Amino acid sequence: MKKIKLNLNSRSYFIYIGRNALNSLGGILDGLNIGSDAFVITNDKIKRLHSGKLEKVLKKSGYSVKYKMIQDSERAKAASVCIEILNKIALYDRKKRVFIIAFGGGVIGDTAGFVASVYRRGVPYIQIPTTLLSQLDSAIGGKVAIDLAVGKNLAGSFYQPRAVLSDISLLESLPFPEIRNGLAEAVKYGIIKDPALFTYLEKNYKKAFKFDPDFLARVICKCSKIKAGAVEKDERDKKDIRIMLNYGHTIGHAIESAGNYKTYVHGEAVGIGMLVEALLSYKLDLITEQNLLRIERVLENMGLPTRIKNLNLSKILKAQDHDKKIISGVNRFVLPTKIGSFKVCENIPRSLIEASLKERTA
Repeated sequence: MKKIKLNLNSRSYFIYIGRNALNSLGGILDGLNIGSDAFVITNDKIKRLHSGKLEKVLKKSGYSVKYKMIQDSERAKAASVCIEILNKIALYDRKKRVFIIAFGGGVIGDTAGFVASVYRRGVPYIQIPTTLLSQLDSAIGGKVAIDLAVGKNLAGSFYQPRAVLSDISLLESLPFPEIRNGLAEAVKYGIIKDPALFTYLEKNYKKAFKFDPDFLARVICKCSKIKAGAVEKDERDKKDIRIMLNYGHTIGHAIESAGNYKTYVHGEAVGIGMLVEALLSYKLDLITEQNLLRIERVLENMGLPTRIKNLNLSKILKAQDHDKKIISGVNRFVLPTKIGSFKVCENIPRSLIEASLKERTA
C-alpha cells in the first residue's frame, strides 16, 4: 500500500492507495483516535456491493456503524438533503463520539464533507472514495460544497478529512463510463502539470478498461501527489496555485448546470470543458495547434465526448456567469500553454468564449 502525506501542519493527513486497502481501516482509525461511532454516508448500490467488507473491518475494531443512503446524483447535494442527514446524525450521536465516513464518489464526498464541517461546528470525517475520479481527485484537498439553485458548489468550505483511503479493488465493480470519467480528470493533471503522465495516458489508457491494478495505482498516485502538492501550497485558492486544478471546470461546470446534471456526467463535461478552454488558449496564441490536437485525440480515444450536443449555448454562457472564480465581473480561466504548463488568464472577451463553444458544438 502506498502512503502519501498531505502536509497542513496540525491538519495534515495521509492518502492511502492500494488494492484491499480497506483492510487497514481499523488500524488507521485507531491511530487517529477520532471517535467510536461511524456514521457512513453512501448510496444503495455501494452499500449493497461493499458495506459487508466495510462493516466487518469497523466492527472487528470495536466501532459501531450507522448508514445513511443518499441518491447517486447531483440532486443529493441539496440543502434539504443535508438537513435530513444532520438530523439523523444528531439522533445517532448520543455519546458525542461520532465521526463520518464518506463512502462513495464525488457527490457523496462533497455532501458528507459539508455535513461533517457543520455538524457541531465540525466533526472528523474519513474519505473512502469508490470511483476512479474521486480516488485521484475529488476526495483529496478538503473542498466540500453543496449546490444552490443558480449553480454548482456555491455553498461550501475548506474542511480537511482525517484520512483518505483509496482501495483500488473497489473500482472493479465500476461500469466502463465511470472509469472513463476518472480518466478525464487524469488527463487534466497531465495537461496542467505532468507531461510524462499525459504521454503515459496516451499510450496506456486501454489498461484502465481491463482493470490493470498497476496502471490504476500509478495514475492514482501521480494525480494524488500533484493535488496534494497544490493543496499544501495553496489550500484556500489564494495564490493562483490550486486554481490550476480548475482547468476544464469553468466550462465543464457550466455544461453540467445547463443540462441540469443529466445531459453529461462530470468527467464528460470536464473533457469538453478542457477542449473548449484549450481552444480559447489557441485563439489567444498561447498553445500550438499540435498540442490542441493531442488533447482532443486522447479524449476521443478514451471514448469521451468532444462536442456539445443537445444543449443551448446561451444556457451554458448564463451558467458560466455564476462561476466562483468571477470576481467583480472579471472572469478567470486556467488555460494550457503546452502539455504540462498553464497560465491564468483574466477578462477573456465573452465573444471569444462563445465562438469557442460554437466550434465545439455538434
